[in-house]
Amino acid sequence: MLSEKTISLIKSTVPALQENGETLTRHFYERMFDRNPEVRAFFNPANQASGGQQQALAAAICAYAANIDNLGALTGAVEVIAQKHASLQIKPEHYPIVGDNLLASIKTVLGEAATDEVIDAWAAAYEVLTGILTGREREIYDGQAAAPGGWRDFKEFKVVKKEKESEVITSLYLAPDDGTAVPPFKPGQYISLRVPSEDGSTTMRNYSLSGRPGEEHFRISVKREAGQGVPDGYVSNLLHKSVEVGQTVELAAPSGEFVLDQSTGSDRPLVLLAGGVGITPVFSMLLVALETMPERDVSFIYGCLDEKHQAFKADIDQLQRDHPNLKVHYRYSDRPAEEIAKETAANVSDGFVDAGLIDSVVSQRDADYYFCGPKLFMAAVNRTLVGWNVPRSQIHFEFFGPKEDLESPAASATAA
Repeated sequence: MLSEKTISLIKSTVPALQENGETLTRHFYERMFDRNPEVRAFFNPANQASGGQQQALAAAICAYAANIDNLGALTGAVEVIAQKHASLQIKPEHYPIVGDNLLASIKTVLGEAATDEVIDAWAAAYEVLTGILTGREREIYDGQAAAPGGWRDFKEFKVVKKEKESEVITSLYLAPDDGTAVPPFKPGQYISLRVPSEDGSTTMRNYSLSGRPGEEHFRISVKREAGQGVPDGYVSNLLHKSVEVGQTVELAAPSGEFVLDQSTGSDRPLVLLAGGVGITPVFSMLLVALETMPERDVSFIYGCLDEKHQAFKADIDQLQRDHPNLKVHYRYSDRPAEEIAKETAANVSDGFVDAGLIDSVVSQRDADYYFCGPKLFMAAVNRTLVGWNVPRSQIHFEFFGPKEDLESPAASATAA
């Protein structure tokens, strides 16, 4: 337990952290990568280059400081972090590295405000947070290992099939190289894939599982990023161009808290929305929902550039024919309106996914919503649902970065 004095000192730093949060986290990452390069492999260079990693950490530090006297309010955030850490195989021995560099950065960036008392208070607060996170991560690791076919750390999987889904998305089917069973997973979860990097070390990326649980393989569907360098898509280009059927890759067990709630009792409609490659976890949810929730109305909205960039279209069209409770709509942002006008299908339109489209597709606003896609897509969908006063407990999404970004006034339109 933290003392009242420690809590007071931590809360006193909130204004300075809010003002200097990103400066602090940029200093922290630069310092840590310089002094402890062994942890660099845990971080996505693209998120570092974009500033998303720094923004997310700054928001998390401010939230922790502001709620230091009510840590129960951070339960959801703790679960997100713990699941991400588990996917990357973060272990207790990594926490002192982060703590030492974080405290040093707080002292440097906050200057005179970071007195010895303040630094001691933050050291105590970090120790409490370490205990919370390592405890939850231990539970996740134990659960992953105890699952049928489960394992700890990384395990070799063989590529048993490779299939092009669109102009930019390719699926890889992965089965355990040792012939053991594939463990169960929850629709919406992701795996962490580890591959050699160009400098001889390793690098990791998270990819959502796009298939259904219970099969003899995992399926990931990877978008090929345009660039060749590490920040612009080293791993995605490697998977598209170099990794072939018969080769092996290393996987960590499925993780993630953005999962379809399959508990019984709700008869509300289910609304699934995807933008671009955000289709991957949402498609897994769709497959499972139709198999396990035949009594619920399901609406599925997919926004992308055009048909060439659309994944799983034939599968989704077949699902719509097979399931009368499923309503599907495709919206293309880069397809000429005159081409759309020639469509005989009523479930195709041009533009971005917006409030008007969602309202026209869903059977009622009081529904359970799951969505994933680019930032502007996410922000616009979230703002629409909040504007409709949909309870937060019925809004589910996966998003990297400060949650405040989803409510930015600038995010008034969506992009696929």
